[in-house]
Amino acid sequence: MSGDNVDGKVAPNSKNVSLPMSRVKLIMKSSPDVSNINQEALFLTTKATELFVQHLARSSYKNGSGKGKNTLSYSDLANAAEGTDNFQFLIDILPKKILARDYLKSLEERGEEDHI
Repeated sequence: MSGDNVDGKVAPNSKNVSLPMSRVKLIMKSSPDVSNINQEALFLTTKATELFVQHLARSSYKNGSGKGKNTLSYSDLANAAEGTDNFQFLIDILPKKILARDYLKSLEERGEEDHI
């Protein structure tokens, strides 16, 4: 039976994961290198993604500013990406927010440095 514990192993079943497996499959198929996706590989990828997101959220919450309010904000995620070695690869995906005027000012400063 799918999803039951057989010989100490859990069979792939969408009831064992929180993320929609169809969405994960769609994302996986968006890669030109992927043609066929086996159900077990799909299940494992979905479960691994789910566990990674939980780890990121817990780590961000533990070190975040919203502990007292029981909230997790974008800045908590961005700080975790910047401050934790395991999440360094997320810096481009979760950049710290910056005001437009501050960004424009930094662009002007870079332009002045290039002319010197």
